[in-house]
Amino acid sequence: MSSAEDTVVRNRALQTEWYGEPLGDRVRRLLGVLGLSQSALAGVLGLSPPMLSQLMSGQRAKISNPAVLNRLLAVEELAADPGFETLSEAEVRGRLTDIRAELAATTSGARLAASSHSPVERVLAERLAAGQDPAGSPARILQSLLREVASAAEIEAAASMIDISFPELAEVLRVYGTGRASDAEAHFARMFGG
Repeated sequence: MSSAEDTVVRNRALQTEWYGEPLGDRVRRLLGVLGLSQSALAGVLGLSPPMLSQLMSGQRAKISNPAVLNRLLAVEELAADPGFETLSEAEVRGRLTDIRAELAATTSGARLAASSHSPVERVLAERLAAGQDPAGSPARILQSLLREVASAAEIEAAASMIDISFPELAEVLRVYGTGRASDAEAHFARMFGG
C-alpha cells in the first residue's frame, strides 16, 4: 500500500471516529436526497469544491471550520425532516440558502438550532407531553441536553480528551453527562449557590 493510500485509510478511520462514518458516505447520501451536485453542496457548506472532494475521498480527515460542520449538520437535519418530501424545489433552495447564511452556534460547532428539532426543544416538548414542569431543574436540563447529543461513552471520551488541559470542563461533562441527577443538582447548587 502506498503512502497516499495509507493516508486515505487513516483519514477515513478518523472520520468514522469523529463523525460516525466516512464523510464521503454522508455527503453522497445528501447529494442523492437533495439532488445537488457536489459543487452546489460545497457552496451551501461554505467550502471550495476541491476541499469537499478531498474530505469525501479521505485525502483530508477533518472539517476544520466549525461553521462548515454546523452547516453540514443543518443540511442533514433538513434532508432527514419527515416533511422534506413535501417541500417544493424552491422551498428546498430557500432552506439551503438560509443554511448557507447560518453561522456556527458555538466555536465548537455544536448545532443548537432554533428549530423545533433542536435537542433543547425536544426535551422541553417531552416534558410537557409527560405532564412535567418543562423547565425542571437547570441541572436536569443540562443532563438532558448532553444526553440528547451524545452517548455516555462519547461524553466520557470527550472528558478524557480534555481532562489534562481543561479539568473543570471535563468535570462538567462527567457530572452532567454521565453522572446521577442528584450529583448534577448538588454540583449546580455549589456552582451557583442555588
